[in-house]
Amino acid sequence: MNLLLTGCAGFIGSNVARLLLERGDTVVGIDDLNDAYDTRLKTWRLDRLKSQPNFTFLRADVADSRRLTETVQPVAYDAVINLAARAGVRQSVENPHVYVQTNILGTLNLLELCRARGIRKFVLASTSSVYGDGERPFNESAKADRPLSPYAATKRAAEQMSYSYHYLAGIDVTVLRYFTVYGPAGRPDMSIFRFVRWVSEGQPVEIYGDGNQERDFTFVDDIADGTVRALRPLGYATINLGSDAPVSIREVIGLVEKFTGKRAKTVHTPAHPSDVKATWADISAAGKLLEWRPRVDISEGVRRTVEWYRENRALASSLAVPR
Repeated sequence: MNLLLTGCAGFIGSNVARLLLERGDTVVGIDDLNDAYDTRLKTWRLDRLKSQPNFTFLRADVADSRRLTETVQPVAYDAVINLAARAGVRQSVENPHVYVQTNILGTLNLLELCRARGIRKFVLASTSSVYGDGERPFNESAKADRPLSPYAATKRAAEQMSYSYHYLAGIDVTVLRYFTVYGPAGRPDMSIFRFVRWVSEGQPVEIYGDGNQERDFTFVDDIADGTVRALRPLGYATINLGSDAPVSIREVIGLVEKFTGKRAKTVHTPAHPSDVKATWADISAAGKLLEWRPRVDISEGVRRTVEWYRENRALASSLAVPR
């Protein structure tokens, strides 16, 4: 397949690109390499893709319609995978405008590109955050109409925009709701990266609330696999990709201690109002529609993440980690 992949230097995007290239697809990757977090990590990921013969990198901002149209050559793409996003619940409360630009306007621009150029398949990365503090396990049939953060609200808006283009332009759309993705070379603002960094370096481990909140942590390789499977024709579908095995923050820190061989020095701070108490994915639709199930459990995933940190400590230990 000939694929246009946005957010290719991102955590999930770079892993999706790797998987596509491994199976023999041609990938044109787009990323604006913004400074939402340390760009050295994005460059590290991108360098590993640029050596692949079927990969082409284009630097562009999906929110800039003119630049996007000028940059993307009018070739016959089989599909667009939109992983370009501003992610992060707490950061969206502080700077909501950039989330609207990237997550809503960027999605609109890509859907317009599909309509104008006759690209028939569109895969959109969304988030479990759209469920808010709803009834668990989260099922795709839930209303998802009470988002607790601008991040969740913009992702839900992108989902609805995608449905409009499915209805009006006949684009085959698959929306993937990711659940707390983690793994090697993950975003430094994500909890597991921070825990591994802080414990490894003997720094205080900051825990919001009491640490008993649960997350449906999902390993990045499983997420990449589900994303690639979503390229199949499905009409219009919304699908959860999660582990279906929530664990508490305290349990995760215990695993980090186990694999680093060091004790965590924990510090508790007040819970953030935009954080939900627990997430839990109903992944029955993913099994039916994508023949997908996660393969990496939390223990193995944390072990691999710690191993990556050790092997890349010069870079990983120097990245800015927000508190």
